[in-house]
Amino acid sequence: MNTETPDTVKHTVLDDVQGLGFGVFMCAIGLQILTSAGLITGQTAGIAVILSYVTGWGFGPVFFVINIPFYIIAYLRLGLAFTIKSLISVTALSLVSELLPLGWTVGEIHIGLAALMFGAIVGCGLLAMFRHNGSLGGLGVVALLIQDTTGFRAGYVQLIADAVIFAVGFLLFPLGVVLWSLAGAVVLNMVIALNHRRDRYIAT
Repeated sequence: MNTETPDTVKHTVLDDVQGLGFGVFMCAIGLQILTSAGLITGQTAGIAVILSYVTGWGFGPVFFVINIPFYIIAYLRLGLAFTIKSLISVTALSLVSELLPLGWTVGEIHIGLAALMFGAIVGCGLLAMFRHNGSLGGLGVVALLIQDTTGFRAGYVQLIADAVIFAVGFLLFPLGVVLWSLAGAVVLNMVIALNHRRDRYIAT
């Protein structure tokens, strides 16, 4: 009989590969739904989405480039393993985001449903990544760092960052688009805030 408690069970390499792979794929699906509906979001992905709309550049390349400075923070404060996993995850999401539209086009969908689906799907994807000591870099690295050092929930840190990004969004996009996008971001961050608990699940 296995007498190990959850906080002593370590993830194997295969566990990490499937967990991070699942997380990346779910996030790519959510972002495909988001951009197909013309919505925006928060965090580093939101910055990349806004820049892709404004400049016409692809989301994948923009997302990859703006994450580069955050790898330094990740390495110095969260360790080499976390940094490598985040780099691999960001690169994978950038590639999958570019390839996914080649095989799947989102059909007609109400903007509100698109926002809620995005929040729920990406929230699940990020949870999987957090539980395997990875992230999609960027502001998520800062959020995890603050949670681990102060106890202030990562989801709430992300909500604050989102408020700033959405304030910019109000200047660039129609009111309805921003309000529905904000609803999707709230769903995403509440999924993380209520479920990413170090005292309930220890990722090693």
